[in-house]
Amino acid sequence: MDGAGGPGEGPAQQALQSLSRRLQVQEKEMELVKAALAEALRLLRLQAPPTSLQDPDLTAPTRASSPAAPAGLPPSCSPSLVSRGTQTETESEMEAPPGTPGLSNGPPAPQGGSEEPSGTQSEGGGSSSSGTGSPGGAGSPGGAGSPGILRLVQPPQCTDTARRNSSSSPSERPRQKLSRKAASSANLLLRSGSTESRGGKDPLSSPGGPGSRRSNYNLEGISVKMFLRGRPITMYIPSGIRSLEELPSGPPPETLSLDWVYGYRGRDSRSNLFVLRSGEVVYFIACVVVLYRPGGGPGGPGGGGQRHYRGHTDCVRCLAVHPDGVRVASGQTAGVDKDGKDQGAFLCVVDDSNEHMLSVWDCSRGTKLAEIKSTNDSVLAVGFSPRDSSCIVTSGKSHVHFWNWSGAVGVPGNGTLTRKQGVFGKYKKPKFIPCFVFLPDGDILTGDSEGNILTWARSLSDSKTPGRGGAKETYGIVAQAHAHEGSIFALCLRRDGTVLSGGGRDRRLVQWGPGLVALQEAEIPEHFGAVRAIAEGLGSELLVGTTKNALLRGDLAQGFSPVIQGHTDELWGLCTHPFQNRFLTCGHDRQLCLWDGEGHALAWSIDLKETGLCADFHPSGAVVAVGLNTGRWLVLDTETREIVSDVTDGNEQLSVVRYSPDGLYLAIGSHDNMIYIYSVSSDGAKSSRFGRCVGHSSFITHLDWSKDGNFIMSNSGDYEILYWNVAGGCKLLRNRYDSRDREWATYTCVLGFHVYGVWPDGSDGTDINSLCRSHNERVVAVADDFCKVHLFQYPCARAKAPSLVYGGHGSHVTSVRFTHDDSHLISLGGKDASIFQWRVLGAGGSGLAPATPSRTPSLSPASSLDV
Repeated sequence: MDGAGGPGEGPAQQALQSLSRRLQVQEKEMELVKAALAEALRLLRLQAPPTSLQDPDLTAPTRASSPAAPAGLPPSCSPSLVSRGTQTETESEMEAPPGTPGLSNGPPAPQGGSEEPSGTQSEGGGSSSSGTGSPGGAGSPGGAGSPGILRLVQPPQCTDTARRNSSSSPSERPRQKLSRKAASSANLLLRSGSTESRGGKDPLSSPGGPGSRRSNYNLEGISVKMFLRGRPITMYIPSGIRSLEELPSGPPPETLSLDWVYGYRGRDSRSNLFVLRSGEVVYFIACVVVLYRPGGGPGGPGGGGQRHYRGHTDCVRCLAVHPDGVRVASGQTAGVDKDGKDQGAFLCVVDDSNEHMLSVWDCSRGTKLAEIKSTNDSVLAVGFSPRDSSCIVTSGKSHVHFWNWSGAVGVPGNGTLTRKQGVFGKYKKPKFIPCFVFLPDGDILTGDSEGNILTWARSLSDSKTPGRGGAKETYGIVAQAHAHEGSIFALCLRRDGTVLSGGGRDRRLVQWGPGLVALQEAEIPEHFGAVRAIAEGLGSELLVGTTKNALLRGDLAQGFSPVIQGHTDELWGLCTHPFQNRFLTCGHDRQLCLWDGEGHALAWSIDLKETGLCADFHPSGAVVAVGLNTGRWLVLDTETREIVSDVTDGNEQLSVVRYSPDGLYLAIGSHDNMIYIYSVSSDGAKSSRFGRCVGHSSFITHLDWSKDGNFIMSNSGDYEILYWNVAGGCKLLRNRYDSRDREWATYTCVLGFHVYGVWPDGSDGTDINSLCRSHNERVVAVADDFCKVHLFQYPCARAKAPSLVYGGHGSHVTSVRFTHDDSHLISLGGKDASIFQWRVLGAGGSGLAPATPSRTPSLSPASSLDV
């Protein structure tokens, strides 16, 4: 500071004043600590038996009462303070006598490290500034390992600790700070006892490297500790829990059953919509194949029911339906199936490898009959000729290939495949040919990226180019019709012999008669997107899949209405209505959607113009707050959909918004490391800035309100757990121990004593995206980074806690929330843009559905082929 001058003197002086104020506050706190330590040392000298941790006089670590003394210290020792890996000028390291457990707490810390440096300390191991300081506090230097060995320190003077530190000269201040730090750690340890005094390390603790989650039950009756990416996270045990062994173990009695899947994968898939003989519509989204039975009449509202096949382990990318209209073949990404067509006894598959291998399978035996490299270009469609099972057609990027397959049935690898390339001749060669259809007379119609429909007819054998196995019939273009502006994504042959085509850019659905004469057409509304797939239903009914992940139902005369809708991009924001079976979602597609969980339909949606990342209903249900990626947050009326408030806090994205349980406050967690608090009117429509919670050293990830609406618990990106007194002026609570018994209205923080058992071994701190406790406080649902939804018992405070695991999502699960009555759980997929509604089944009890069979049962595979 000597070299500073001019404008720099003001900020420097303010910083010194701030540090001086903090030091004065800490000195007052340390006076209480030293008094308690002196009493503890007196009891040690008298070898008094340990007192119960449940004594009401011992609940607060800063109260000047007599703490429990750990057994094992020799009576001849009269240490004045205990240091955890901290050396004073005069130090005598004591050793316990043989047969007596010594004081230790894990492996030694790195040199110069300390578990709890002076200043405000978060439970995540990083030091944080006070509410008026900078939010960018430094992390704990000892984060890579456990605290050091406990040492008994003999001070140079034998006077009482409190009297010795009552006054000092400036030269003694560094020594006093070190002593205070040691005394703070010693006071906590003397109350808790050591790990070894309990007979060794807890069998539930799991050792691991710096990047693993590791739990140490090293402060019995006081706290537990876990490590994420080498950083220690200390969590205090509620006073009502006498032993960790009394906590529930095993998976919860409640289970989940997939009730409904919102959305359809039309944005990047094709030929994925069919109608079975039973009238059910089959399609896929994420890792689930859905069989949907529409309700109502043509063009009417949705309803009906769903059945689900969840046997896939990665996103489903293709479907094929057997000619009997009952059996279905599906392929997933990891199995490299890309397109498949089923022709009775045989299944043709093109994988997604660089060579796009074409293979033919015996469906009944599950054996591969023939395989060949098709092309290096993308293959978008494949199909058997309905008139000749030896003829296979593939199309894709700038090509149409006609294959002839021959081989003995049931003899693996004995078949052969020969190819003839379609020649465009005088016609312009399109860039892509996404679809084709076989006509009853044997001709083939192809739809291409130029908007043209080409008619390919079988020509006579060409004796000059016999090819392998003799002369083969080929196909040539005999007609062309310009059908659409932009690409043609779908062609469908109707039962009456007419053909339907669906356009991309013009969103038109056209019916064609013989000779490609247009008979009738309809236009799909713009907000549903372009036509992706077409299927013929019962009577004149049509089903249309669109590029904006919607399924439409209707006909060409009366138009179309949606029966299944979904988001089109990554999802993050989710909240459930406080007293109705409704929930709200938002994501990167900039759409805010309110869903009816009972009718399984979209109630309304609006365009946010920006990415929505988080949302929460006001307790009245009249308004909802939505946080955006630009620092803006909106409050909307849920009935009129009007924006009643538009506020910006900083320029970083918002990660969480949460109303207090009484609706008087709104907390906004931002990536600028701050929590903004607003006072809210009774109806939630008006708000005014109340204060800011400043103290986190990284971006806010999760927060929860206490049941009385006065306090907040928050998590951050560097695994901090901080507590705030909002009603008292948004102050940071330095004594985290006092918050151990506080009850929380919700529990969505992923770090905390009640939920730390949900973390898997080897976690890097990003494996869990979301967590939610049920309203009856019996179970915890977890969304992880591995496409799974977990269900744990609550509280989940035992390492390696077992859970029930549910798959179906094809991407990281970003959020989970229980409905208001705990009858359902909603989960969001990330990039798969799927929304799953799970029914909660249990042994009865408040808010849980009875254990009755789900009306949407899962399906079992008839067979599986490993391509």
